[in-house]
Amino acid sequence: MKILLTGASGFIGRHILRALEQAGHEVVPVSRRHGVDFKHMLTPEDWLPHLKEVEAVINSVGVIAETRGQTFDTLHHRAPAALFRACVMAGVPRVVQISALGADDQAITPYQLSKKAADDVLRSLPLEWFVLRPSLVYGEGGKSSAMFRFMASLPIIPLVGDGRQRIQPVHVSDVVATVLQCLPAASARRTLDVVGAYPLTFVDWLQSMRLEAGRKAAVTLPIPFSLIMATAHVGRFVVPMLHPDNLRMLQHGNTADVQSLANFLGRMPLSVEEAP
Repeated sequence: MKILLTGASGFIGRHILRALEQAGHEVVPVSRRHGVDFKHMLTPEDWLPHLKEVEAVINSVGVIAETRGQTFDTLHHRAPAALFRACVMAGVPRVVQISALGADDQAITPYQLSKKAADDVLRSLPLEWFVLRPSLVYGEGGKSSAMFRFMASLPIIPLVGDGRQRIQPVHVSDVVATVLQCLPAASARRTLDVVGAYPLTFVDWLQSMRLEAGRKAAVTLPIPFSLIMATAHVGRFVVPMLHPDNLRMLQHGNTADVQSLANFLGRMPLSVEEAP
């Protein structure tokens, strides 16, 4: 297939690009590194020249924090919505949208709400669509993975509150496998939560990283959530992951029923112990 892939230079996009090429697909990569800036792609007409002979579109653009000129509304909503409408105009039948877990009616942050806005546009269109909502994605090349591994390596692990937030991290290879499964799937127009094999607490995940690295479990230092939120307003300029909204999402939890994904893949996704 000839496939247009947005976000091709990002963490998830790079893994998808490699897998598509290995599977023999012809990929049209789209990213700022490839000369296309989403903030200039806000109408269907902007996208039409990129869709010639394209048979499927995969949108993997996503940022965890806004920067000047790169807003959630532009990157997650307006540009993807224009792309999806262009697919209808160009006769591109299949679209895979990589959204986010929590981009639903209970969404609480601009990040989640902007993802949901694009999801809703896609669901309204006469296309063979898939909306994939990954949990926290980890794996080779992930900035958040590197940060969490650094935290886990410390002699004393600092925690957000008591560290008992429930998360269900998914390995990037399972996100890629889900995307590839969407391309030939007979049954489209589906929303799938893409999560790991089972939920665990944030502190247990960090401790499991230590064990994986051959270290013993570490002493932990609970930091009151109110104190972390107070410092995050400054800290986010140094470490974007520390944005108050990201901390709110962590505190809210990030889990879902894994069975629909397992049925779709024909297997269980990887657990944190099984992941490479």
